[in-house]
Amino acid sequence: MAWWRRRPDPGDFPKSDAGKGSLDDFRYDLIPKNGRVTIRLAGSDPHQDLLRPLVGAEEITTAGGQRTVEEEKADAPIQVRLFFERRVIGPVGTVPRGLEAVVLEALSRLEQSGKPTRIPVEVVDTKQGVRVDLLIGKTR
Repeated sequence: MAWWRRRPDPGDFPKSDAGKGSLDDFRYDLIPKNGRVTIRLAGSDPHQDLLRPLVGAEEITTAGGQRTVEEEKADAPIQVRLFFERRVIGPVGTVPRGLEAVVLEALSRLEQSGKPTRIPVEVVDTKQGVRVDLLIGKTR
């Protein structure tokens, strides 16, 4: 398989919890092609008890912002926490490998436009368990 078609490395997560997303959903400048683009977080299985009460809830966003210099040096995965009803929950998963730049660009874009650096989130119940979808298309 050609290097540009390789899927992001799922890491140590099982296939059902490896996350989902594609760079094909983004333009060359890492801006989502449309408002419906999502990224499903990886590693949500251990956090099912935290996530189950949030299924279908409104007004959930990511909490936190840009990576620290230490995280950047170590190429650490981006852990995601949620902000709901004035409290921070998590971490509840990580951004799938290969899609970190897209999330960091979205946070940077929000910061530069003077908006809060929070990406809208949807918590969904699937056959494999409760999963977290970043509604990254809404950051356009």
